[in-house]
Amino acid sequence: MRCKSVVTGGAGFVGSHIVDELLADGQDVHVVDNLATGKRENVNAHAALHEVDIRDYDALLSVMEGATYVFHEAALARVQLSIENPALTHEVNITGTLCVLRAAADRQVKRLIYAASSSAYGNQKTLPLDESMPANPLSPYGLQKHVGELYCRLFSTVYNLQTVCLRYFNVYGPRFDPSGPYALVIGKFLRQRSLGEPLTITGDGEQTRDFTHVSDVARANLLAMTSEKVGHGEVLNIGAGRNCSINHLAEIIGGPTVHVPPRLEPRHTRADNRRARELLGWVPTVALADGVMALKS
Repeated sequence: MRCKSVVTGGAGFVGSHIVDELLADGQDVHVVDNLATGKRENVNAHAALHEVDIRDYDALLSVMEGATYVFHEAALARVQLSIENPALTHEVNITGTLCVLRAAADRQVKRLIYAASSSAYGNQKTLPLDESMPANPLSPYGLQKHVGELYCRLFSTVYNLQTVCLRYFNVYGPRFDPSGPYALVIGKFLRQRSLGEPLTITGDGEQTRDFTHVSDVARANLLAMTSEKVGHGEVLNIGAGRNCSINHLAEIIGGPTVHVPPRLEPRHTRADNRRARELLGWVPTVALADGVMALKS
């Protein structure tokens, strides 16, 4: 009998890649997505799609019947949206996560893997960013994703649900939405280049990001599913471990540039990924230049 896995947000960018990996692993995969930001065409034809909102506990309970693993990828993942509408993003990112955790625990799911975010770090005094640093979110979104981590740890302690939290760093790759939350600057630059427009750089462009390819992120999720070294709410950085300035990214993509006023965001990010290497055996494989060139072609 095939193992059953449920992927919330499985019609989205990262979630759909996890679905593909699970299917390649021979699993029975069920996608939970209300298609608010996900796309039906992203869902692998061999997966079952349930058009369900993660705030609907009863519907989640039905979908999770018989499931062994849950991958919680669903979120309203826009920093600016969380600033403009903190109540809505709180409802989805915190209340929705609580509903997913409750349903998983009540269905006695073996393990839940949670899509956490490097935005929980905010600005820190030193790099690289490691998991022992106190959270310092600069936006409601960053705070909401950190609260999800705390809930995961609590559910492991109180309700005996194995959980793992993967803090993603600036994910990019095939299927990302140029106007969506992931790899926003890469998507924006590629779209502007295709339209013959100048690349718009916020501030001085010397801010740096740890861009991480979606194939590496999806692989980390499957490793987190099976590793015997995790399951108690551990927080692990899933980042390439190298950062790139926005100015250098613009050089990689090519074309004229224009600078616009800065916005509220961390100045620098770079992951210390030693913990993921040690506990999951995960190693990032895709170099930024190679990943971006593949998207350009």
